[in-house]
Amino acid sequence: MRSWMSGGVYGTVLASALLAALQSQGDPYTPYYDASWVMVTAGTAALAHGYAHHMSTYRPGRGTHRWRQLGWALVDEWPVVVACWPTVLLLVLAGAFGWPESPVTYGGLLLNAALLFAWGTTAAARVGYRRRSALLIGGADATIGLAIAAANAVIK
Repeated sequence: MRSWMSGGVYGTVLASALLAALQSQGDPYTPYYDASWVMVTAGTAALAHGYAHHMSTYRPGRGTHRWRQLGWALVDEWPVVVACWPTVLLLVLAGAFGWPESPVTYGGLLLNAALLFAWGTTAAARVGYRRRSALLIGGADATIGLAIAAANAVIK
């Protein structure tokens, strides 16, 4: 469960940052290209994180072969990739229907902020926080997404 929740938050923040960074300035809008980069980066980040986790926790002689342990550490990172799918789906739909870039980017950033709120609230409720505290924690997570949107507005 911990992996699922933390991977979901990490993947959603990663998707938001990529969506903001890939927004073009005067170049032709390429939503399929952007969707591809979100998935490639999510996959690479998941592999790197799984590998780093394996290397930092590996202890010889624990009964399981080291390659099997590495395999499980990599498989355990699937939530990072899955958390990027809403952003990828939005970009694919934008390409299919010819939606303009700016509303897609800001809509995606708001969608991801809402998802971060849901991730944070759910995680807090799951570990025993009361409803009000869980909502406050969800709000703090959503603030991360809104901060990315604000940074995108300021930087671009």
